Amino acid sequence: MTVTLADVAARAQVSPATVSRVLNGNYPVAASTRERVLQAVDELDYVLNGPASSLAAATSDLVGILVNDIADPFFGIMASAIQSEIGGPFGSASHQQPSKVIGGGRAGGERLAVVCNTGGSPERELTYLTLLQRQRAAAVVLTGGAVEDADHGAAVATKLRKLAEAGTRVVLCGRPPVPEAPEAIALTFDNRGGGQRLTGHLIGLGHRRIGYITGPEERTTTRHRLEGHQDALAAHGVEDDPKRTVHGSYDRRSGYEATLELLRRDPSLTAVVAANDTVALGACAALRDAGLDIPGDVSVAGFDDLPFSIDVVPALTTVRLPLAEAGAWAGRLAMGREEPPPGGIAVVPADLTLRASTAAPRS
Repeated sequence: MTVTLADVAARAQVSPATVSRVLNGNYPVAASTRERVLQAVDELDYVLNGPASSLAAATSDLVGILVNDIADPFFGIMASAIQSEIGGPFGSASHQQPSKVIGGGRAGGERLAVVCNTGGSPERELTYLTLLQRQRAAAVVLTGGAVEDADHGAAVATKLRKLAEAGTRVVLCGRPPVPEAPEAIALTFDNRGGGQRLTGHLIGLGHRRIGYITGPEERTTTRHRLEGHQDALAAHGVEDDPKRTVHGSYDRRSGYEATLELLRRDPSLTAVVAANDTVALGACAALRDAGLDIPGDVSVAGFDDLPFSIDVVPALTTVRLPLAEAGAWAGRLAMGREEPPPGGIAVVPADLTLRASTAAPRS
């Protein structure tokens, strides 16, 4: 026989309305009452009717997390941290409380996280936003840089506004603000400042012939990091030679091939700055295959400070982005557990991390 909400209410000796409030997590309930309801839920093995619940509420239990590539540690780290914060009062590592669990899992204010892998496709990004809108998602978190295309930007802004108007919380994590959708909270990475500090460090060591491997031209992350590099060159009076910049993808193969191209264009390079740490791995492999020592012949620097950066040989000088911390912050904002930053925008710092892959050039 199917267990009903009324059965749970009778077992917990509360009203059906109180059971509904506990299960939906949309109204404060005394801790002792909540515990009694959840115990009844576990004992009776009651399952909340998700579709019916979403029809009665403004939003559903669904939270969408949009990433370019879940296999990329940059996005995987953020997605994991976001998910850790959206599981309701008992799902977050930073909000855990001791609780008695009887039988199966708990229910009450939890959210179902769905990671949407766009593959970097603007069309797929819009498709996922549309699907999440149809599902009345409780929150949507968009991670990583945005595509710099006027038509796509306008379409995304429209989708974000519609989501917000329907009651969905929208958070951008590692993405610039969208002025046309001010309802979307933006945690934006200081990519430009990090890029400037990184190249400034190399110039301070004495490097003047610096190759730069950048990412796809249409991404905001690419442009901002490259602008930071160029700002550092200009600040120190170093020529920005176009032949020392190569565009590619954010992957190891791109780093390898771009480094060989840079060496072909200018064999006298003394340093290579990579768009991210994965690209830097490819750059290091290409330099070794060319018989060059790192950092004796050529210094190498990356960006992001991904977990493997400290373990490669030599350990990689890079710019640290607090990906896990930013993701957790985005998750709390998406769940309404933390007040938005002033103006709905916060800049997440990018800190220079010095390791063994960079050194002064040989005389």
